[in-house]
Amino acid sequence: MKPSRMIAQAASVAIACLLPHSSANGQELWDPHLRGVNEGLAAGVLPPKGVYGVLNNYWTWVDKYDHNGDKTGLRVRALIELPEVLWSTGLKVFGADYAVAIAQPIDYTTLSGDGLPPNGRWGTFNTILVPGQLSWTLPNNLHLKASLAVYLPTGSSSPRRLPNGTYLGAANGFWTLQPGLALSWLRNGWNLSMDATYAYNFRNPDTQYKSGQQLAIDYTVAKTIGKWTIGLGGYQENQLSDDSGSGAAACAQTGGCRASNYGIGPLLGYQLGKVKLMAIYNHGFRTTSDVGGDSFNLRLSFPFQ
Repeated sequence: MKPSRMIAQAASVAIACLLPHSSANGQELWDPHLRGVNEGLAAGVLPPKGVYGVLNNYWTWVDKYDHNGDKTGLRVRALIELPEVLWSTGLKVFGADYAVAIAQPIDYTTLSGDGLPPNGRWGTFNTILVPGQLSWTLPNNLHLKASLAVYLPTGSSSPRRLPNGTYLGAANGFWTLQPGLALSWLRNGWNLSMDATYAYNFRNPDTQYKSGQQLAIDYTVAKTIGKWTIGLGGYQENQLSDDSGSGAAACAQTGGCRASNYGIGPLLGYQLGKVKLMAIYNHGFRTTSDVGGDSFNLRLSFPFQ
């Protein structure tokens, strides 16, 4: 297997940072999936037996949009450092390769607009455990992967647990279960992949607010020639159920709480020894009831052995 196809993404976290306790949010604070983070990967494949590292360096500059897709004047700027460790065990389960993973995102966020003072702050997001990933090799160059991620409410700050002077917490304060399904077609250096996750969010015990369930899909069309990979990535993120709890009814009266986001952009990769570098730019072209805009991700993936 070529090095450019050896690293499969273990788990990821998404940014949709909104004002805590606002009655017009499609999400309480943060989404569980980082938009477009799995672009450029052969998402249906697990690497050979071994331990692997992935580091996403993700910058995003986004605006808050209402349910009509109009800007509200609030802006979020963020840097997310997402280190992950993946262990491809070499075991077979139901005929599939089996792997486990762990990730601990760290983020720097700042909220601006409406005369807000400087409020940038570092913090840790929810710890992400992936107790299982199963990857099957299918006929006709197809690969299918099923996974489950668990987001623990272990972040350094969250709604109602904010350090003094902070306008955005570093985490969301609630549990999330996130099953995933990825499909890849790989042939002659081509990589056509779709990576879908479904987030079931539990109620926040501090705010008694429950964010709706979400579907997120990352897309990849890429070609590897020698050490270089070039292609196009895209994402969609759609909230499929309404929020509930305090403030959700008022949110519905404003025209709806269900968030949606769409983005697309180029990607460029290079194999530098054992390290795979991938640069991904996404332009957010449609957002409702959420924050949306542009992002840039520089991903490094490598085997530890």
